[in-house]
Amino acid sequence: MGKFVISQRTNGDYQFNLKADNGQVILTSQGYSSKASCTNGIESVRTNSQEEGRFERQTASNGKFYFNLKASNGQVIGSSQMYEAEAGRDNGIDSVRRNAPDAKVEDETAA
Repeated sequence: MGKFVISQRTNGDYQFNLKADNGQVILTSQGYSSKASCTNGIESVRTNSQEEGRFERQTASNGKFYFNLKASNGQVIGSSQMYEAEAGRDNGIDSVRRNAPDAKVEDETAA
């Protein structure tokens, strides 16, 4: 089972990464000004990852492939790493769909 890892950026914002069983990051969030907002983002990933239409498949200017996960309002909740092939990107989406619903939350900012 995957896990969400909450961390804090150097500018003080909070972010989360969704990691697969093997520890690989499969989705990274935007920055959030509060931990509560970050936690809400995790819940949004849990919900929206189960709807195929929420994944936006993209190709970067360098030819690599990635995806964004969007909320119902169209806002990007998280983005993937870059993949060499479309198949890798599609496997990443499948991994988010499998891991997000039941992933535990690990808070690295907790004192």
